[in-house]
Amino acid sequence: MLRRWAPIACLALLAQPALAVDVTVTSAQVTRFKGVGLDEPVGKLIFRGGLTLQSQDDMFGGLSSVTTTGPDQNIAFVTDRGQFVSGKLAYDQDDRLLSLIGVTMDPIQNSGGAPLPRQYARDAEGMDTVFRDGVAAAVRVSFENLTRVADFAITDGRPGGPAREITIPDWLTDLRTNKSLEAICIAPPASPIAGSTLLLTEEALDENGNHRGHFLGQNDKGPVTYVNSPVVNPTDCAFLPNGDLLVLERGVALFSFVMNLRRVPADQVRPGNLMQGELLLSAEGAEIDNMESIMVHTTPGGETRILIGSDNNFNDWQRQLLLEFALVE
Repeated sequence: MLRRWAPIACLALLAQPALAVDVTVTSAQVTRFKGVGLDEPVGKLIFRGGLTLQSQDDMFGGLSSVTTTGPDQNIAFVTDRGQFVSGKLAYDQDDRLLSLIGVTMDPIQNSGGAPLPRQYARDAEGMDTVFRDGVAAAVRVSFENLTRVADFAITDGRPGGPAREITIPDWLTDLRTNKSLEAICIAPPASPIAGSTLLLTEEALDENGNHRGHFLGQNDKGPVTYVNSPVVNPTDCAFLPNGDLLVLERGVALFSFVMNLRRVPADQVRPGNLMQGELLLSAEGAEIDNMESIMVHTTPGGETRILIGSDNNFNDWQRQLLLEFALVE
């Protein structure tokens, strides 16, 4: 039904900040992966379980990257359609993923505080958390197509508000494709390059065929490269507490998705270096989906876990899948 609004009412509506939408998300636990059960080794990790997520809301999906946004398992995703999806990971008595609760969606805003106006500007692909004095203060988001990086404040565990754009090199800004700035992660205090932000591209290659990247930082900044692998490209990254870098790689082979997870030692994560990681995990086919996001966090039971998630591209035939792994001590 159409309604007529007085001009002053329209102006008042436009002046209001974008409102969050509550979303009902259901989940089912995943208890097997690559033929192994819970707490069994897979690759060089230990499988700790996972979830599949579903919602009747058409805007829920396309979860491209995930990061922690506060204590008590608060997390947020960014989506291909310019949304922040915030919620809390719930765990059962055995410290296993049980559900995603308290889910809300907020439109990502431009610097003027308005929702991003067109799809070309909405393609958020990477995200990590900016900590200040040990507190999650903001998220740093990378975008493809209209390639850029921006910070967004965290309030009550949810990112949002006007974008604060971060300066990046011109060669990155000039990459106006959907295979440009795919991954972003911030080095932790234990890292030799603590506080520096790593930007890693999907298909921007140097003269030797390796993926181009760049560090943003006060002291540790400048170009870096990452070894190119057949079939897969970097799609997200995250740091372990000790400063080692995890790179999630994703590709398609014979009409099925392929995923690799590699670990780069902390002393190799520096400007001017060609980074090459040790393979921790590889999977393809029905065991996975379009795996695009990775996060390192601590569970209620105190274990450091690697959470890897998929992006269903808003397709009914794909899954929103979360898988959790622990490192072998």
